[in-house]
Amino acid sequence: MWSFTRANHRENGGGHRIPCVAPQSASRSNEPRSRMLFPSVVVALLIALFSYPLRAAQTAEANKPVEWKSVSFAIVRFNDEAPASWNIYHTSKRGVLLVKLWKRYLLVNVPEHQVFDIDPRTVKPQGDGVQWSSSDMPEEPLEITEWKDRNVGPVQRIRFRLGKDGHILELQIPLRADGKPAY
Repeated sequence: MWSFTRANHRENGGGHRIPCVAPQSASRSNEPRSRMLFPSVVVALLIALFSYPLRAAQTAEANKPVEWKSVSFAIVRFNDEAPASWNIYHTSKRGVLLVKLWKRYLLVNVPEHQVFDIDPRTVKPQGDGVQWSSSDMPEEPLEITEWKDRNVGPVQRIRFRLGKDGHILELQIPLRADGKPAY
């Protein structure tokens, strides 16, 4: 390390620089703080700069509508009767279903035992399926009571009550021979 001070300049005739080497016993903590922090600051800035496009892409993916496909051979019962208009949709994520009852949509998260009321204006029909983005999911789930989830042979039966004294919704999802959902 080279050191140049005014005292060295005057003592040595002004024009010569004298190398000043720190003694071997000097610790790293004697170095200026800016020199110690410089590498960590650069690394933090590089991480922030390179991770920004990744975070932006993840946010864009979360806002991108996902295609939901119809579940074949499913059954829906509303208060022990078949509704006039219904359908069940799924994505690649197992255990999350989008249920259409008349003009209303419900997002059913089977593993979490949660049901969300979805705004029908955010669901766009597309061929046999629909498109819906999880960014349109409401903050709070509906109040659900009496949740029952059973494997009854060739179907998985999910039954729950909407609210404390509300309507009962039953979904019967077909299962494969190995017991996993057929969708």
